[in-house]
Amino acid sequence: MKIFVCIKQVPGITEVRVNPKTNTLIREGIPSIMNPMDKNGIQLALDIKEKHGGEIIALSMGPPQAEEVLREALSMGADKAYLLSDSAFAGADTLATSHTLSLAIKKILSEGKEEEIYLVICGNEAIDGDTAQVGPELAEELGIPQITYVRKIEMSGEKITVERVFRPEEIVIIETSLPALVSLLREINVPKFPTMAGIVDAYEKKEVNYLDSKILNADKAKIGLTGSQTEVWKIFIPERKGEHIKLSGTIDEMNRELCQRLKEDKIF
Repeated sequence: MKIFVCIKQVPGITEVRVNPKTNTLIREGIPSIMNPMDKNGIQLALDIKEKHGGEIIALSMGPPQAEEVLREALSMGADKAYLLSDSAFAGADTLATSHTLSLAIKKILSEGKEEEIYLVICGNEAIDGDTAQVGPELAEELGIPQITYVRKIEMSGEKITVERVFRPEEIVIIETSLPALVSLLREINVPKFPTMAGIVDAYEKKEVNYLDSKILNADKAKIGLTGSQTEVWKIFIPERKGEHIKLSGTIDEMNRELCQRLKEDKIF
């Protein structure tokens, strides 16, 4: 069994900065990290491998510097790592990104055992975009079942049973056969830190394999900016409106004042 984990390199900050002239994110001087939920994905893959066996393959699409998060995945215990890097991939939206990732997965599968079962793991969303679209779109590209907002997963043979958060305080139990794709919530586990031996192996014994558009035999009309169906007109940080209000007095007095202010603001 192959366990694919899709990871992304994201800005390691809580507040983004935007260039007011170009309306693009300012990335210069900002440290990059692995998307936090993707670490949960690596940990889940490790837990599954420990119980059921399999080969963990980390995938990422980005510029050459994204190799660093793949090295981190290798240090955590991933067996192989692939970086999809090509100027033709630049400017991709979620649709073009998921298409490119699907090409890589199909190519890796074609080079392995015939009809080998597999599982694709994604973080539910990336902290730099918060779209939660790549996982579902990737599943559609691969033509496999998908389960999102997963907080727990169990595997038995070629089937998985998951707990999916449907609404607050409402959990749905879903079972499906492999191959399948799951996108995870952070509550599913606590990622372990890499060991020193794991870090050394990641840089001295393991390799990051590069895949470009030519190797993937990609249709240029479906990748990068050309293959993107969405266009970003503007990125901005919303301005704070109003001021914070601190209420004082007894509970009844504060309740009355709060209700009066809400009425004045036409909240109700």
